[in-house]
Amino acid sequence: MVGRTATALFLGTAGDAMREVPVLAEAARIDEALAAMARSKSSSVLAIDAAGRLTGLLTERDIVTRVALRVAPDAALATVMSRDPAAVGPGEHLYRVVGRLRRRGWRHMPVVDAEGRPLGVVARADALAAAGARVMRELDVLGSLEDGIEDHREAKRAQVELAQALLDDGLPAPEIQRIVTEINRDIHRMVLRACLAVFGPPPVPFTLIIMGSGGRGESFLAPDQDHGFILGDYPDDRHDAITEWFVGLAVRFETMLADVGFELCKGNVMSSNPMWRKTLPQWREQVTAWIARKTPAALLYADIFLDFEPIWGDPAPAAALRATVSEALARHAGFAGAMLGEDRRLHVALGFLGRLSTQGSGEHAGEIDLKLNGTMPLVAAVRLQAIARGIAETGTRARIAALAAKKTLRAADAEALDGAFDTLTRLMLRAQLADAREGRRPDNFIRPDSLSKAERSALVEALRAVDDFLARTRADFTGRLLG
Repeated sequence: MVGRTATALFLGTAGDAMREVPVLAEAARIDEALAAMARSKSSSVLAIDAAGRLTGLLTERDIVTRVALRVAPDAALATVMSRDPAAVGPGEHLYRVVGRLRRRGWRHMPVVDAEGRPLGVVARADALAAAGARVMRELDVLGSLEDGIEDHREAKRAQVELAQALLDDGLPAPEIQRIVTEINRDIHRMVLRACLAVFGPPPVPFTLIIMGSGGRGESFLAPDQDHGFILGDYPDDRHDAITEWFVGLAVRFETMLADVGFELCKGNVMSSNPMWRKTLPQWREQVTAWIARKTPAALLYADIFLDFEPIWGDPAPAAALRATVSEALARHAGFAGAMLGEDRRLHVALGFLGRLSTQGSGEHAGEIDLKLNGTMPLVAAVRLQAIARGIAETGTRARIAALAAKKTLRAADAEALDGAFDTLTRLMLRAQLADAREGRRPDNFIRPDSLSKAERSALVEALRAVDDFLARTRADFTGRLLG
């Protein structure tokens, strides 16, 4: 119960958790406000001005401390309400709302639209119904973060402790991945806001997208940077000035992320690289060319790009770009098969007679790279099957479910792959948490001899499921290409 509640808490928004409460003009009588609260069984009421904007909040605590025996029932609501209360938009992360409520000792947070008109209230008690004490400790840290670099570092530290608490509480590892990813995305947003506070308003609007595991919602504890900018259109004569501005922003953004703990991408898949910083028409032209040409370089770039998601700025350009990708993939049916050819290097960590195979070397001798020889083959095979069938989801588990819904994947096979993903993710997350506790940067390696007999058996079963699916995928696409 604790884990499930924590998932809702960290992945939800204020809009998900708010409840409707009475909304009255600030000139309304106190007894009218009390009657409205009683009728709606609400613990608060919101006050608005003549334009419908939020101006005040009256809670049960206010009634006890300010109203009872002190103010006449016909007095105006404005005389006793808390004026100009802090409020949030419906898209604000719920964990940050609750963290602020706890830090300041508040019980209610009004939710307003872009014009300041009230939509509802998040009640602290509702959001915290069953979350455990360990989760709350990290919530207090993560919910109090602003935009300073020390806040970002503290967020990464709290993220590790939170992941351990959730794993100990029995939350499935893929759900912890989603929470870790969302915290990483929040750190990206905070870092970008901090950069913009220095650089000022951008010369044209832009959207920040992230790719790879961050786009799929499958980040572990030490991801590197995979991001890009979709820029608004601008005239040719402004190109040099706009490029200079965005390169400066991107370099600062990347440097701050690296300082927090997101390593620079070794392949330079970052916004400072012009390949990953373009206007929407330029992005469309580039991605369409990748899919049409199917050269090794194009396939590599597409493989990185295809799981992109917008995390800051207007999401509409990213949605338009996604539509372009879908159209291009539909026109080039052989693209998925070509990607499969590039992915022949992928294989699972099974050797002779289906036993675990350790291929690490040097400091990792006797270890298994559970990403390279476990999750990556699964992610790649599922992505190829999804691409070939026009499935828009980017997360691996969502793609598995969509394939099953289309009857492309038998229910038993979908269940086996889902279980394999859970097993691989749990073992790698646990190993990364151990690395973090011992002061090492988390990596993707595990030692088979550190596993119990039951865990080794579960790992072998998971890898066999992945290997079987990868083999079927190769046979499927080979057959199509030869036909």
